[in-house]
Amino acid sequence: MPIDNEYTLGWGTLARLNAGLAQSKDRSGLNWFLVSLLLGPLATLLLVTAYRLPPEETER
Repeated sequence: MPIDNEYTLGWGTLARLNAGLAQSKDRSGLNWFLVSLLLGPLATLLLVTAYRLPPEETER
């Protein structure tokens, strides 16, 4: 079964957008890029509904 190039391009673009969205919420862009390759739009839903991580406190 051949893979449609437009479908593949769209899925990859969505994964890249999800990586940017993840980074804006202080999460790992690379991890979410890889998750998005597997889950696609479901990963987007998870990211949109996720809370921003609190900033890490530095010890002195």
